[in-house]
Amino acid sequence: MSITYTGPYKKGDIKKVVLAYSGGLDTSVILKWLQTTYGCEVVTFTADLGQGEELGPARQKALMLGIKPENIFIDDVREEFVRDFVFPMFRANALYEGQYLLGTSIARPLIAKRQIEIARKLGADAVAHGSTGKGNDQVRFELSYYALKPDIKIIAPWREWELTSRTKLLEFAEQHQIPIARDKRGEAPFSVDANLLHSSSEGKILEDPWVEADEMVYQRTISPEQAPDKATYVTVDFEKGDAVAIDGQAMSPATLLTRLNELGKANGIGRLDLVENRFVGMKSRGIYETPGGTILHIAHRGIEQITLDRGAGHLKDELMPKYAELVYYGFWFSPEREMLQALIDKSQDNVSGTVRLKLYKGNTTVVGRKSPKSLYSMQHVTFEEDQGTYDQRDAEGFIKLNALRLRLRALGQGGVKS
Repeated sequence: MSITYTGPYKKGDIKKVVLAYSGGLDTSVILKWLQTTYGCEVVTFTADLGQGEELGPARQKALMLGIKPENIFIDDVREEFVRDFVFPMFRANALYEGQYLLGTSIARPLIAKRQIEIARKLGADAVAHGSTGKGNDQVRFELSYYALKPDIKIIAPWREWELTSRTKLLEFAEQHQIPIARDKRGEAPFSVDANLLHSSSEGKILEDPWVEADEMVYQRTISPEQAPDKATYVTVDFEKGDAVAIDGQAMSPATLLTRLNELGKANGIGRLDLVENRFVGMKSRGIYETPGGTILHIAHRGIEQITLDRGAGHLKDELMPKYAELVYYGFWFSPEREMLQALIDKSQDNVSGTVRLKLYKGNTTVVGRKSPKSLYSMQHVTFEEDQGTYDQRDAEGFIKLNALRLRLRALGQGGVKS
């Protein structure tokens, strides 16, 4: 199969396109723009990722814009999202640039995967997204599209059209009788992206990294100052690296993350103000809220503390930044991410047990952990009489062997270093 890039397509080149559609102003304009620019049939796909919005209006708006009922797809993918994307990533303890839990990044390959599945089902020859030409999401979507269907045609309107301002978008919408929500008239104070894992806010009033974000920005958490004065205790059970129960109650992946979100929100947990390095080269400032994910991340590290061998744990920590970078850059469907995932998943064979956490005013602290697979031996670490389990005299030889190269260096290169 030959792979060629032909650039922006001409009218008639595209027969049917699957659009990642939210029902908002931008993607509604894109829908109509695709129809008028390419004269093609448009299929809409809206993913329920737990963003907390009513998705019924997206269907009604698509119908109003002339989309056939059989070409409107609104899918609840919350369980798949957490089970097949969030949980594998959390097994790796992935943090981009040491802080970001990758809430937006991890959702894009799932949306792209479903778009390609619909394209195959309906015989569509193209897919489209609403990401701008300055951001990371265009890369994440398109790398995923190409990995799953190398010959797919991709339309990225923000890189093609002349609707380069909010005013022009509104004029186009009015010209084509596209409903405009009242709060969309004029400049929005910032943009928001949300799913079951997190909420992110960027742009406008958040662009100056010196100015503290206003409390109105936060979507998923109360402020730590307003959180209860009494700590909340919670237990999380793990099996092979995945959380399976809260306070002893078994839950599905999406239900479990929803419950952790509730606990995190109530205790002001999971806020992050970050200036990050985008894949396209610029720095950007974002406000992220990952309440349940923050608890889950800390809990997972807690259970690994007693179940993961030192060598395995340290190797995972060395590989984690690379894994996180692959997710952030959009290489979820790459061979290297899959290779790392196989290694990470193997490390989780014995990562089972229970972690007890204390949630208090924005903080999550591990205060207890137990496991039938625990490597923690009280007999070996006790400061009391260990009954010969560990012979402390053995440490002398251990230290001398490790010191040998240091001693040889000092003896062979001019004596003791000052």
